[in-house]
Amino acid sequence: MDPLPCQSIRIRKSTKLPDFAYSCYSSSFTSFLASIHCLFEPSSYKEAILNPLWLQAMDEELSALHKTDTWDLVPLPPGKSVVGCRWVYKIKTNFDGSIERYKARLVAKGYSQQYGMDYEETFAPVAKMTTIRTLIVVASIRQWHISQLDVKNAFLNGDLQEEVYMTPPPSISHDSGYVCKLKKALYGLKQAPRAWFEKFSIVISSLGFVSSSHDSALFIKCTNTGRIILSLYVDDMIITGDDIDGISVLKTELARRFEMKDLGYLQYFLGIEVAYSPRGYLLSQSKYVADILERARLTDNKTVDTLIEVNARYSSSDGLPLIDPTLYRTIIGSLVYLTITRPDIAYVVHVVSQFVASPTTVHWAVVLCILRYLRGTVF
Repeated sequence: MDPLPCQSIRIRKSTKLPDFAYSCYSSSFTSFLASIHCLFEPSSYKEAILNPLWLQAMDEELSALHKTDTWDLVPLPPGKSVVGCRWVYKIKTNFDGSIERYKARLVAKGYSQQYGMDYEETFAPVAKMTTIRTLIVVASIRQWHISQLDVKNAFLNGDLQEEVYMTPPPSISHDSGYVCKLKKALYGLKQAPRAWFEKFSIVISSLGFVSSSHDSALFIKCTNTGRIILSLYVDDMIITGDDIDGISVLKTELARRFEMKDLGYLQYFLGIEVAYSPRGYLLSQSKYVADILERARLTDNKTVDTLIEVNARYSSSDGLPLIDPTLYRTIIGSLVYLTITRPDIAYVVHVVSQFVASPTTVHWAVVLCILRYLRGTVF
């Protein structure tokens, strides 16, 4: 019988945090976390049409696409290929945890595009997580506030150079044989992120910002009264600095060029919860941990206080091969992202990451041990 990778099942109390960390969790922030843990989003159009709130969200999205003149309905030219489309649903929340709106986004099935015909270059930089963490550290040390903004339908601002045709979305009436000839870089197209980033770079450069040589998605502007720093991750951006008036002017200019949503102080970004106190910022991923535990389908309530046995060694020949390694690989990818705020699991995640090609029952047991450890230490 293969030895268990970890044996302790003692109930572990939550890891002790500095006093200021607990002060970051105000009642409003706790309410925010509670609400984002239990929101349901449909996975298909058939599910969404059963809820009038999602029907309204889809109507709003189609109205926005019509307003920006995203496509023309035309007969499909001979020899031209067509990409499909689908709806993606997301619940947006306010800072107090209440639901802000139901967001439905129409995206193109870009995986069916053909290189050289439907698209050319596709690469577009996004902010590095190291940059974002460093930015938060600098803001914490200098007592700067961090603002978060969202660009509505950001990709529709990108200029589409190629000739791309898409099947009309459900509920759109059209003549037989007609398709949507796209005029804007719709979400899902392979070239859409690049087109949007190029457009944003032109605009932000015209406002006096310079791109960092270390991170192309980090923009900096030095003024007579200080500096302004902006980091862009697709259509989400965070802004900080000591030039308060300059930041206000920047927000006004961006709102004039794009349709923006000012989300106030940074509180939830890329799956990371951010709480502020006079002593600094506290980062956590409690909702992300809850999502991982749910995805892993753990059926017990056990917790452990040991991630891995001392001097434990594992090889590809341990245990029996998993019949379907998909879940193992999914969980490992999630755990790697979790190390952003949980460096205590970094070593053991590195160990189990070595076996994603051909995981076994022993390797999966180690993963379950990590998850039970997280269940006992998440706050």
